[in-house]
Amino acid sequence: MQRDAAAIVGIGETDFAKELLPSETSLAMEAILLALEDAGIDASEVDGLASYSMETTDEVEVARNIGAGEITFFSQVGYGGGAGPACVGQLAMAIAAGQCRVGVVWRARKRGSGKRIWSDTAVEFSTPAAWTRPWGLIRPVDEIALLARRYMHEYGATRDHFANVALAFRKMANRNPKATFFDKPLSREQYHQARWISDPLCLYDNCLESDGALACVLVSSERARDCRAAPVYIHSFAQGISRQAHTMTNYWGEDPLMGPSWACAKQLYRGSEIGPGEIDVAQIYDAFSPLVPLSLEGYGFCERGEGAAFTEGGGLELGGRLPTNTSGGGLSEAYVHGFNLINEGVRQLRGDSCNSVAGAETCLVTGGEGVPTSALILRK
Repeated sequence: MQRDAAAIVGIGETDFAKELLPSETSLAMEAILLALEDAGIDASEVDGLASYSMETTDEVEVARNIGAGEITFFSQVGYGGGAGPACVGQLAMAIAAGQCRVGVVWRARKRGSGKRIWSDTAVEFSTPAAWTRPWGLIRPVDEIALLARRYMHEYGATRDHFANVALAFRKMANRNPKATFFDKPLSREQYHQARWISDPLCLYDNCLESDGALACVLVSSERARDCRAAPVYIHSFAQGISRQAHTMTNYWGEDPLMGPSWACAKQLYRGSEIGPGEIDVAQIYDAFSPLVPLSLEGYGFCERGEGAAFTEGGGLELGGRLPTNTSGGGLSEAYVHGFNLINEGVRQLRGDSCNSVAGAETCLVTGGEGVPTSALILRK
Protein backbone atom coordinates (compact mmCIF):
# COMPACT_ATOMS: atom_id res chain seq x y z
CA MET A 1 0.00 0.00 0.00
CA GLN A 2 1.22 3.52 -0.81
CA ARG A 3 2.25 5.24 2.41
CA ASP A 4 0.28 8.30 3.52
CA ALA A 5 -1.84 8.32 0.34
CA ALA A 6 -5.13 8.59 2.25
CA ALA A 7 -6.18 10.21 5.50
CA ILE A 8 -8.96 10.04 8.07
CA VAL A 9 -10.59 13.47 8.14
CA GLY A 10 -13.74 12.85 10.18
CA ILE A 11 -14.88 10.63 13.04
CA GLY A 12 -18.27 10.13 14.66
CA GLU A 13 -19.85 7.95 17.29
CA THR A 14 -23.10 7.52 19.15
CA ASP A 15 -23.48 7.18 22.88
CA PHE A 16 -22.49 3.80 24.32
CA ALA A 17 -24.73 1.91 26.72
CA LYS A 18 -25.84 -1.55 27.77
CA GLU A 19 -29.09 -0.92 25.91
CA LEU A 20 -29.94 1.79 23.39
CA LEU A 21 -33.41 2.13 21.86
CA PRO A 22 -32.51 2.99 18.23
CA SER A 23 -32.01 0.16 15.75
CA GLU A 24 -28.53 -0.75 14.49
CA THR A 25 -29.45 1.00 11.24
CA SER A 26 -30.36 4.22 13.04
CA LEU A 27 -27.19 4.07 15.13
CA ALA A 28 -25.09 3.55 11.99
CA MET A 29 -26.65 6.56 10.26
CA GLU A 30 -26.08 8.75 13.30
CA ALA A 31 -22.40 7.84 13.52
CA ILE A 32 -21.80 8.26 9.78
CA LEU A 33 -23.50 11.66 9.59
CA LEU A 34 -21.54 12.85 12.63
CA ALA A 35 -18.29 11.76 10.96
CA LEU A 36 -19.20 13.59 7.74
CA GLU A 37 -20.07 16.71 9.71
CA ASP A 38 -16.73 16.46 11.51
CA ALA A 39 -15.00 16.31 8.12
CA GLY A 40 -17.10 19.10 6.61
CA ILE A 41 -18.10 16.87 3.68
CA ASP A 42 -21.61 16.50 2.31
CA ALA A 43 -23.05 13.00 2.21
CA SER A 44 -23.75 13.36 -1.51
CA GLU A 45 -19.99 13.14 -2.14
CA VAL A 46 -19.63 9.69 -0.55
CA ASP A 47 -18.77 7.10 -3.19
CA GLY A 48 -16.92 4.45 -1.15
CA LEU A 49 -18.10 2.23 1.73
CA ALA A 50 -16.39 -0.36 3.92
CA SER A 51 -17.54 -2.32 6.93
CA TYR A 52 -17.46 -5.66 8.72
CA SER A 53 -18.98 -8.80 7.21
CA MET A 54 -20.83 -9.15 10.54
CA GLU A 55 -22.45 -5.73 10.06
CA THR A 56 -26.24 -6.02 9.76
CA THR A 57 -26.62 -2.65 8.02
CA ASP A 58 -25.79 -3.07 4.33
CA GLU A 59 -24.28 -0.71 1.77
CA VAL A 60 -27.52 -0.09 -0.14
CA GLU A 61 -29.30 0.85 3.07
CA VAL A 62 -26.50 3.16 4.20
CA ALA A 63 -26.11 4.90 0.84
CA ARG A 64 -29.83 5.52 0.48
CA ASN A 65 -30.40 6.76 4.00
CA ILE A 66 -27.48 9.18 4.20
CA GLY A 67 -28.13 10.55 0.70
CA ALA A 68 -24.88 9.32 -0.84
CA GLY A 69 -24.07 9.68 -4.52
CA GLU A 70 -23.17 6.81 -6.84
CA ILE A 71 -21.10 4.21 -4.99
CA THR A 72 -18.03 3.03 -6.91
CA PHE A 73 -16.32 0.94 -4.23
CA PHE A 74 -17.65 -1.18 -1.37
CA SER A 75 -16.13 -3.97 0.68
CA GLN A 76 -16.62 -5.99 3.84
CA VAL A 77 -13.99 -7.67 6.01
CA GLY A 78 -14.58 -10.86 7.97
CA TYR A 79 -13.61 -12.23 11.36
CA GLY A 80 -15.28 -9.76 13.70
CA GLY A 81 -12.75 -8.10 15.96
CA GLY A 82 -9.92 -8.60 13.48
CA ALA A 83 -11.65 -6.51 10.83
CA GLY A 84 -11.65 -2.87 11.98
CA PRO A 85 -8.22 -1.68 10.80
CA ALA A 86 -8.65 -3.69 7.58
CA CYS A 87 -11.89 -1.87 6.75
CA VAL A 88 -9.97 1.42 6.96
CA GLY A 89 -6.93 0.03 5.15
CA GLN A 90 -8.87 -1.45 2.24
CA LEU A 91 -10.76 1.80 1.75
CA ALA A 92 -7.47 3.72 1.87
CA MET A 93 -6.13 1.47 -0.90
CA ALA A 94 -9.27 2.06 -2.96
CA ILE A 95 -8.85 5.82 -2.62
CA ALA A 96 -5.15 5.61 -3.54
CA ALA A 97 -6.08 3.50 -6.60
CA GLY A 98 -8.76 5.97 -7.71
CA GLN A 99 -11.68 3.60 -7.13
CA CYS A 100 -13.44 6.19 -4.98
CA ARG A 101 -12.82 9.67 -3.60
CA VAL A 102 -14.76 9.97 -0.34
CA GLY A 103 -15.06 6.81 1.75
CA VAL A 104 -16.96 5.95 4.90
CA VAL A 105 -16.14 3.10 7.28
CA TRP A 106 -18.62 2.17 10.00
CA ARG A 107 -19.65 -0.40 12.59
CA ALA A 108 -23.01 -0.49 14.38
CA ARG A 109 -23.77 -3.11 16.97
CA LYS A 110 -26.25 -3.95 19.71
CA ARG A 111 -24.13 -6.46 21.57
CA GLY A 112 -25.33 -5.25 24.96
CA SER A 113 -29.03 -5.79 24.32
CA GLY A 114 -28.78 -8.41 21.57
CA LYS A 115 -28.71 -12.19 21.67
CA ARG A 116 -25.39 -13.98 22.21
CA ILE A 117 -24.69 -15.96 19.05
CA TRP A 118 -23.15 -18.87 20.95
CA SER A 119 -26.37 -19.29 22.96
CA ASP A 120 -28.32 -20.32 19.85
CA THR A 121 -27.92 -24.08 19.55
CA ALA A 122 -29.83 -24.15 16.27
CA VAL A 123 -27.01 -22.32 14.44
CA GLU A 124 -24.60 -24.56 12.59
CA PHE A 125 -21.02 -24.36 13.89
CA SER A 126 -18.31 -22.73 11.83
CA THR A 127 -15.40 -25.05 11.05
CA PRO A 128 -13.18 -23.78 13.93
CA ALA A 129 -16.05 -23.93 16.41
CA ALA A 130 -16.80 -27.53 15.48
CA TRP A 131 -13.48 -28.45 17.08
CA THR A 132 -14.17 -26.60 20.33
CA ARG A 133 -17.85 -26.04 21.11
CA PRO A 134 -18.82 -29.73 21.55
CA TRP A 135 -16.04 -30.12 24.11
CA GLY A 136 -17.10 -27.31 26.40
CA LEU A 137 -15.43 -24.22 24.94
CA ILE A 138 -18.78 -22.54 24.46
CA ARG A 139 -17.80 -18.87 24.49
CA PRO A 140 -14.82 -16.90 23.17
CA VAL A 141 -13.74 -16.30 26.77
CA ASP A 142 -13.38 -20.06 27.28
CA GLU A 143 -11.05 -20.28 24.30
CA ILE A 144 -8.92 -17.31 25.35
CA ALA A 145 -8.76 -18.72 28.89
CA LEU A 146 -6.86 -21.70 27.46
CA LEU A 147 -4.34 -19.40 25.79
CA ALA A 148 -4.03 -17.36 28.98
CA ARG A 149 -3.33 -20.46 31.08
CA ARG A 150 -0.69 -21.65 28.63
CA TYR A 151 0.92 -18.20 28.64
CA MET A 152 1.04 -18.28 32.43
CA HIS A 153 2.59 -21.76 32.37
CA GLU A 154 5.17 -20.99 29.68
CA TYR A 155 6.34 -17.56 30.80
CA GLY A 156 5.35 -17.08 34.43
CA ALA A 157 2.66 -14.50 33.78
CA THR A 158 0.26 -14.03 36.69
CA ARG A 159 -3.24 -12.71 37.20
CA ASP A 160 -1.63 -9.53 38.51
CA HIS A 161 -0.25 -8.95 35.02
CA PHE A 162 -3.75 -9.26 33.58
CA ALA A 163 -4.91 -6.91 36.33
CA ASN A 164 -2.29 -4.39 35.19
CA VAL A 165 -4.04 -4.28 31.82
CA ALA A 166 -7.55 -3.94 33.24
CA LEU A 167 -6.54 -1.27 35.76
CA ALA A 168 -4.57 0.79 33.24
CA PHE A 169 -7.51 0.95 30.84
CA ARG A 170 -9.98 1.66 33.63
CA LYS A 171 -7.87 4.68 34.64
CA MET A 172 -8.14 5.95 31.07
CA ALA A 173 -11.92 5.46 31.07
CA ASN A 174 -12.24 7.26 34.39
CA ARG A 175 -11.24 10.46 32.56
CA ASN A 176 -13.39 9.86 29.47
CA PRO A 177 -16.98 11.17 29.88
CA LYS A 178 -18.21 8.93 27.02
CA ALA A 179 -16.85 5.76 28.61
CA THR A 180 -19.12 3.23 30.29
CA PHE A 181 -16.80 3.29 33.31
CA PHE A 182 -16.29 7.05 33.44
CA ASP A 183 -15.59 8.06 37.04
CA LYS A 184 -15.92 4.45 38.23
CA PRO A 185 -12.51 3.43 39.60
CA LEU A 186 -11.33 -0.16 39.85
CA SER A 187 -8.88 -1.29 42.54
CA ARG A 188 -6.57 -4.28 42.41
CA GLU A 189 -8.46 -5.73 45.35
CA GLN A 190 -11.77 -5.42 43.48
CA TYR A 191 -10.20 -7.10 40.47
CA HIS A 192 -9.08 -10.11 42.50
CA GLN A 193 -12.40 -10.38 44.32
CA ALA A 194 -14.46 -10.36 41.10
CA ARG A 195 -16.34 -13.49 40.06
CA TRP A 196 -14.80 -15.99 37.70
CA ILE A 197 -15.97 -16.02 34.09
CA SER A 198 -13.61 -18.72 32.78
CA ASP A 199 -10.59 -19.62 34.90
CA PRO A 200 -8.08 -17.89 34.95
CA LEU A 201 -10.15 -14.95 33.66
CA CYS A 202 -12.44 -12.98 35.95
CA LEU A 203 -15.15 -10.44 35.23
CA TYR A 204 -12.71 -7.57 34.64
CA ASP A 205 -10.63 -9.52 32.12
CA ASN A 206 -13.63 -9.42 29.77
CA CYS A 207 -14.75 -6.65 27.44
CA LEU A 208 -18.01 -4.80 27.95
CA GLU A 209 -21.26 -5.73 26.23
CA SER A 210 -22.25 -2.53 24.46
CA ASP A 211 -24.76 -0.97 22.09
CA GLY A 212 -23.42 1.79 19.86
CA ALA A 213 -21.97 2.76 16.50
CA LEU A 214 -18.88 4.50 15.16
CA ALA A 215 -17.69 5.76 11.79
CA CYS A 216 -14.83 7.55 10.09
CA VAL A 217 -14.36 9.36 6.77
CA LEU A 218 -11.38 8.94 4.43
CA VAL A 219 -10.17 11.03 1.49
CA SER A 220 -6.92 11.37 -0.44
CA SER A 221 -4.04 13.16 1.27
CA GLU A 222 -4.31 15.98 -1.25
CA ARG A 223 -7.94 16.64 -0.44
CA ALA A 224 -7.36 16.12 3.28
CA ARG A 225 -5.49 19.42 3.52
CA ASP A 226 -8.72 21.29 2.74
CA CYS A 227 -11.03 19.45 5.14
CA ARG A 228 -12.45 20.90 8.33
CA ALA A 229 -10.57 18.58 10.70
CA ALA A 230 -6.82 18.02 10.87
CA PRO A 231 -5.94 14.95 8.76
CA VAL A 232 -4.55 11.74 10.25
CA TYR A 233 -2.67 9.78 7.61
CA ILE A 234 -2.86 6.03 6.97
CA HIS A 235 0.88 5.41 6.96
CA SER A 236 0.84 1.61 6.83
CA PHE A 237 -1.77 -1.15 6.77
CA ALA A 238 -1.59 -4.93 6.99
CA GLN A 239 -3.67 -8.04 7.49
CA GLY A 240 -2.44 -11.39 8.79
CA ILE A 241 -3.34 -15.03 9.31
CA SER A 242 -0.71 -17.20 10.95
CA ARG A 243 0.34 -20.54 9.47
CA GLN A 244 -1.95 -23.43 10.35
CA ALA A 245 -4.25 -20.96 12.11
CA HIS A 246 -7.25 -22.01 14.16
CA THR A 247 -9.56 -19.21 15.22
CA MET A 248 -9.20 -18.11 18.84
CA THR A 249 -7.35 -21.11 20.29
CA ASN A 250 -4.70 -21.44 17.53
CA TYR A 251 -4.69 -25.20 18.24
CA TRP A 252 -3.06 -26.23 15.01
CA GLY A 253 -0.22 -23.71 15.03
CA GLU A 254 3.28 -24.83 15.92
CA ASP A 255 3.19 -22.31 18.76
CA PRO A 256 -0.32 -21.25 19.86
CA LEU A 257 1.12 -18.13 21.54
CA MET A 258 2.41 -16.80 18.19
CA GLY A 259 -0.96 -15.83 16.74
CA PRO A 260 -2.02 -13.72 13.75
CA SER A 261 -0.47 -10.53 15.14
CA TRP A 262 2.99 -11.90 14.30
CA ALA A 263 2.09 -12.40 10.64
CA CYS A 264 0.32 -9.04 10.50
CA ALA A 265 3.22 -7.18 12.13
CA LYS A 266 5.75 -8.40 9.57
CA GLN A 267 3.72 -6.95 6.72
CA LEU A 268 2.83 -3.80 8.65
CA TYR A 269 6.44 -2.83 9.33
CA ARG A 270 7.60 -4.00 5.89
CA GLY A 271 5.44 -1.24 4.41
CA SER A 272 6.34 1.38 7.01
CA GLU A 273 9.04 3.90 7.76
CA ILE A 274 7.95 3.70 11.42
CA GLY A 275 8.95 0.80 13.67
CA PRO A 276 7.84 -0.22 17.17
CA GLY A 277 10.39 2.12 18.73
CA GLU A 278 8.81 5.12 17.01
CA ILE A 279 5.22 4.40 18.09
CA ASP A 280 4.09 7.06 20.59
CA VAL A 281 0.72 5.61 21.61
CA ALA A 282 -1.14 2.36 20.90
CA GLN A 283 -4.72 1.19 20.66
CA ILE A 284 -4.54 -2.59 21.08
CA TYR A 285 -7.59 -4.79 20.71
CA ASP A 286 -8.68 -5.84 24.19
CA ALA A 287 -11.69 -8.12 24.09
CA PHE A 288 -9.84 -9.98 26.87
CA SER A 289 -6.93 -8.71 28.95
CA PRO A 290 -4.43 -11.49 28.01
CA LEU A 291 -4.65 -10.46 24.35
CA VAL A 292 -2.75 -7.28 25.16
CA PRO A 293 0.57 -8.81 26.34
CA LEU A 294 0.36 -11.30 23.45
CA SER A 295 -0.09 -8.40 21.01
CA LEU A 296 2.73 -6.39 22.61
CA GLU A 297 5.03 -9.28 21.74
CA GLY A 298 3.59 -9.83 18.27
CA TYR A 299 3.97 -6.18 17.27
CA GLY A 300 7.55 -6.02 18.52
CA PHE A 301 7.35 -3.87 21.64
CA CYS A 302 9.13 -6.58 23.64
CA GLU A 303 10.59 -10.05 23.21
CA ARG A 304 8.75 -13.39 23.39
CA GLY A 305 7.37 -13.98 26.86
CA GLU A 306 8.02 -10.39 28.00
CA GLY A 307 4.56 -8.95 27.33
CA ALA A 308 3.37 -9.58 30.86
CA ALA A 309 6.39 -7.83 32.39
CA PHE A 310 5.88 -4.93 29.96
CA THR A 311 2.68 -4.08 31.84
CA GLU A 312 4.47 -3.67 35.16
CA GLY A 313 5.18 -0.28 36.74
CA GLY A 314 2.40 1.46 34.82
CA GLY A 315 3.86 0.47 31.45
CA LEU A 316 0.51 0.95 29.65
CA GLU A 317 -0.53 4.10 31.51
CA LEU A 318 0.01 7.76 30.68
CA GLY A 319 3.70 8.42 31.21
CA GLY A 320 4.48 4.70 30.82
CA ARG A 321 6.51 2.89 28.19
CA LEU A 322 3.56 2.72 25.79
CA PRO A 323 0.32 4.52 26.71
CA THR A 324 -2.36 2.16 25.45
CA ASN A 325 -6.14 2.22 24.90
CA THR A 326 -6.38 5.79 26.04
CA SER A 327 -10.17 5.99 25.80
CA GLY A 328 -10.59 2.90 28.00
CA GLY A 329 -10.78 0.39 25.15
CA GLY A 330 -13.13 -2.56 24.99
CA LEU A 331 -12.58 -3.35 28.66
CA SER A 332 -13.71 0.02 30.02
CA GLU A 333 -15.04 2.40 27.34
CA ALA A 334 -17.24 0.24 25.09
CA TYR A 335 -17.03 -2.88 22.98
CA VAL A 336 -18.08 -2.29 19.38
CA HIS A 337 -15.70 -4.75 17.73
CA GLY A 338 -12.75 -2.45 18.35
CA PHE A 339 -13.84 0.50 16.23
CA ASN A 340 -13.49 2.86 19.20
CA LEU A 341 -9.74 2.15 19.05
CA ILE A 342 -9.61 3.65 15.55
CA ASN A 343 -11.44 6.81 16.53
CA GLU A 344 -9.30 7.20 19.66
CA GLY A 345 -6.16 6.86 17.56
CA VAL A 346 -7.39 9.77 15.46
CA ARG A 347 -8.15 11.85 18.56
CA GLN A 348 -4.68 11.19 19.94
CA LEU A 349 -2.99 12.51 16.81
CA ARG A 350 -5.32 15.48 16.63
CA GLY A 351 -4.47 16.21 20.25
CA ASP A 352 -8.05 16.20 21.54
CA SER A 353 -8.20 12.90 23.44
CA CYS A 354 -9.33 12.94 27.06
CA ASN A 355 -5.98 11.32 27.79
CA SER A 356 -3.76 13.03 25.23
CA VAL A 357 -0.17 11.82 25.03
CA ALA A 358 1.93 14.96 24.76
CA GLY A 359 3.59 15.34 21.38
CA ALA A 360 2.15 12.08 19.97
CA GLU A 361 2.79 11.83 16.22
CA THR A 362 2.33 8.10 15.61
CA CYS A 363 -0.24 5.54 16.73
CA LEU A 364 -0.62 1.78 16.27
CA VAL A 365 -4.18 0.43 16.03
CA THR A 366 -4.69 -3.33 16.03
CA GLY A 367 -7.48 -5.78 15.46
CA GLY A 368 -8.03 -8.88 17.56
CA GLU A 369 -5.26 -11.32 18.40
CA GLY A 370 -6.56 -14.88 18.06
CA VAL A 371 -8.53 -14.25 14.87
CA PRO A 372 -7.39 -13.31 11.35
CA THR A 373 -6.41 -9.76 12.07
CA SER A 374 -5.31 -6.37 10.78
CA ALA A 375 -3.46 -3.27 11.94
CA LEU A 376 -2.78 0.35 11.03
CA ILE A 377 -0.01 2.79 11.72
CA LEU A 378 -1.47 6.28 11.82
CA ARG A 379 0.60 9.46 11.74
CA LYS A 380 0.05 13.20 11.92
